[in-house]
Amino acid sequence: MQIEFLGTGGAIATPIPGMMDQMNVKARTLGVPYSRFGPCLYVHGPELLIDTPEEARLALDRAGIAHVPNCVYSHWHPDHVLGRRIFELNRDWGKWRDHPFCTQVYLPEQVAIDARVYQGLYETLAFHQSRGLVRIHELHDHETFTLNGVRIQPFRLAQSYAYAFMLYENGQRVLIAPDELFGWQPPAFTRGVELAVLPTGIFEANPRNGQRRIPPDHPIFESEATFTQTLAMVECLQPQRVIFTHIEAVDMIDHDELQVLGEELTATGKYGHVTFAWDTLQVDC
Repeated sequence: MQIEFLGTGGAIATPIPGMMDQMNVKARTLGVPYSRFGPCLYVHGPELLIDTPEEARLALDRAGIAHVPNCVYSHWHPDHVLGRRIFELNRDWGKWRDHPFCTQVYLPEQVAIDARVYQGLYETLAFHQSRGLVRIHELHDHETFTLNGVRIQPFRLAQSYAYAFMLYENGQRVLIAPDELFGWQPPAFTRGVELAVLPTGIFEANPRNGQRRIPPDHPIFESEATFTQTLAMVECLQPQRVIFTHIEAVDMIDHDELQVLGEELTATGKYGHVTFAWDTLQVDC
C-alpha cells in the first residue's frame, strides 16, 4: 500500500481567502507544501479515496488520478463531502459513453443514515447511481470490505457519527482516522500499528513557546480534541509511525514550523516517528 495525501487542511484550508498575514501570503505565493487543500487521501493498492472535500477535483488532477475505483466516507461534515461532484467525471463527456466508469462508494452505517439528512449527500449519490456513475454500498457496523487484497474495517469513534478505518495487508496494520477524535480512547485492536494517520487537533497553545492561543473556557473544547489530547492518544496507541493531518489554517502554524515540531516529538521517543503531512506527500506502508 501507499498513502498519498491529496489534501491535508482542515475545515478551513490554507490559504484563507483574503487573509494577508505572513502564513497565508506564503501559502498563496509558494503553494505546496505551504498551501493545503481540504481533507482527503488516496490509498494506492486498494485504490481507495477517503472523503471528497471541495477541492477533490483539483487534488485528484494534481495527483494524476483519472478515475476513482473506490471511495469511502468517514462522516457527513461539509469539508469531507462537498466535492462529491467528482463522480460526474466518470462519464466521458466527449464520447458520451453508454457504459461510464463506475465508482464503488462505501457508506458506514451511521454515515449512510446521516447522508439522508445532511448536505444532500445521499440524494447526490443516488442520482449518480441512477446514471451508472457510482454504486452505493451501505455497510453495517462491524462489517468489513476487501479491495485488491486489503481488508478495510470501518469503526466508530467516540463521536459516533464519525468513523476511522483499519487497513490490513500481509500482516501490516494501518490506522486512518480522518477527523473527530474528541473523547476517543484507542481500542486494543488499534494499538501498536505500523502507521497511524490522525487529525492534528486544535493547537490550544503555540507548540514552540507554550503561549496560549485560545481561552481554556472556550466552547470549542466541548467538541474538538486538542493537540495535547491527541498526543495522549498517540502515547496509548504506540504506533511505529504517526502522521498528523487535518491541519487547520486558523491555527496559524506553517509547514516549516510543523516539520521542526515533528522532529522534536520524534526525539522524545514517546510517540514513534512523527511527521506532519503536506499535500502531495506519499508514504509507503
